[in-house]
Amino acid sequence: MGQTPATPATGGTVAIRGALLDCIADPFYEPEAQAVRYIPDGLLVVQDGHIAALGSYEEVSPTLGDIPISDYTGKLITPGFIDTHIHYPQTGMMAAYGEQLLEWLNRYTFPTEGKFADPAYARSVAELFLDELLRNGTTTALVFAAVFPASVDAFFEAAEARHLRMISGKVMMDRNAPDFLSDTAQSSYKESKALIEKWHNRGRLLYAVTPRFAATSSEAQLKLAAQLLDEFPDVYLHTHLSENVSEVAWIQEMFPQYQGYLDVYDQTGLVRERSLFAHGVQLTDAEFQRLSEAKAAISFCPTSNLFLGSGLFRIEQAKNPTHPVKVGLGTDVGAGTSFSMLQTTNEAYKVAQLRGQKLSAFKALFLATLGGARALCLEDKLGSFDPGKEADFVVLDPQATPLLALRNQSGIPGTLEAMADLLFSLVIMGGDRAVTATYVLGKVAYSSESP
Repeated sequence: MGQTPATPATGGTVAIRGALLDCIADPFYEPEAQAVRYIPDGLLVVQDGHIAALGSYEEVSPTLGDIPISDYTGKLITPGFIDTHIHYPQTGMMAAYGEQLLEWLNRYTFPTEGKFADPAYARSVAELFLDELLRNGTTTALVFAAVFPASVDAFFEAAEARHLRMISGKVMMDRNAPDFLSDTAQSSYKESKALIEKWHNRGRLLYAVTPRFAATSSEAQLKLAAQLLDEFPDVYLHTHLSENVSEVAWIQEMFPQYQGYLDVYDQTGLVRERSLFAHGVQLTDAEFQRLSEAKAAISFCPTSNLFLGSGLFRIEQAKNPTHPVKVGLGTDVGAGTSFSMLQTTNEAYKVAQLRGQKLSAFKALFLATLGGARALCLEDKLGSFDPGKEADFVVLDPQATPLLALRNQSGIPGTLEAMADLLFSLVIMGGDRAVTATYVLGKVAYSSESP
């Protein structure tokens, strides 16, 4: 690497040099050469926290004057990773052994989330959680809090201090849960509304109405969740859908008047453009079509789906061009086994292989960046290096480990075809060690080189 990266001054203009790679279209539908932008020796110019310009170093550097340059020559710079489904209260229960979804919730998850009644404990976990995201190159996430409003306050306070673009919400859960984690339909509505009014659109923070899943909400609670979406049309709906075979059967028993799991949400008013449903492993073809019609999104959570034995997500059905569904990637910590979106792309590739599909490096990058932004209706702000977007990005070292150094001994390639090979090595072998730095609004938020 060249000179030591400069930390941008507040409100100033800086430039970052390195190999720039981002998606400008969906490579599931467009030729990859047209969907991907690659500048082997590029400059990214950031002004007041937003991308002002990008281009080759040769073309852009003469225009900079005395603007400082952070030099990451030999490194790969991509947009910050976007995690479309994760639970911050479950950070401390990762690697909980031996159960599938419903047993896992009762044995591990509910007792763990009960601790978040303590605001001080919630604050301590929120701090660690956000540090872990940044250490792994994740700059935006859609995050479950716990049932307690103080857990939402703790999370948003920590995210606000870091100037992060984050989305979260209080869990709504009025049945089939322990008393210490239960609310009521009316209390969940009132508490969620107060939290929306306090936090939504405050700086970079956004709110998601968050019923845990249909099994833990009464019909009345789900309808009040929909009422919140009506009252605040730009908030999100974040919940779980069709993760596990036993779960799907249970939902059918609980809601026999509806035509399946998705229909429960649909008939209570929750299937909308700003709705994101985690998992979708057991969806029917008709349910995929309905999600497409509604412009709703799915979070594909491969490490969690494999860890809990839930099944293999049909990404080829979600990306069917006749009824496409927006798809992002989710780590789903704590059933998920890593905060790293690179580790998550590793598992996504394997899930696709088991389904007879191929997930290319550029498709994986799309899901982790622009695809996630589209799933969250944030593509005007995040997901690529287009000028005007918020300057959240990650610097990756393709030679971060001895194995990666052996694999990528030729360094940064000059062609897109060769970059596909290098990127695939990071998709499969990368992880937190491959992250050299994470930038938020053009400032270093994490550096592996810090003491």
